[in-house]
Amino acid sequence: MAIDPSKPGDSYLAFWREYRICTLTTLRPDGTPHVVAVGATYDPEGGEKGIARIITNKNSRKVANVLAAGPEGARVAVCQVEGGRWATLEGVARIRTEAEVVADAVARYAARYDRTPTPNPDRVVIEIALTRAMGRA
Repeated sequence: MAIDPSKPGDSYLAFWREYRICTLTTLRPDGTPHVVAVGATYDPEGGEKGIARIITNKNSRKVANVLAAGPEGARVAVCQVEGGRWATLEGVARIRTEAEVVADAVARYAARYDRTPTPNPDRVVIEIALTRAMGRA
């Protein structure tokens, strides 16, 4: 079911606020998918159509995949599922390193997952400018 990522509806947004482990799919330089478990946050009011954020280490494979796509960004998808409920956010990912952007993403992660990550000087944010949302939540 298609959903407007900037106006997702109460049940869809509530699903994205529950504690759920997500998957992030990026493409390796050879075009094959790389799927990894992540913690993700969803801000339907950010950007033009909403923003999803993932905090991670700058040396991770997922970061390398996003950077390999070039300055235009990488097409990615982040998904979560529980039983028959599921939600997918698609968009264009870029790596953000600014201290205030990282701090904001960490605060959003802490609010969703009820824990503050340990400090990490190599932490960056995969920021996804959303283009599409789907699901049954």
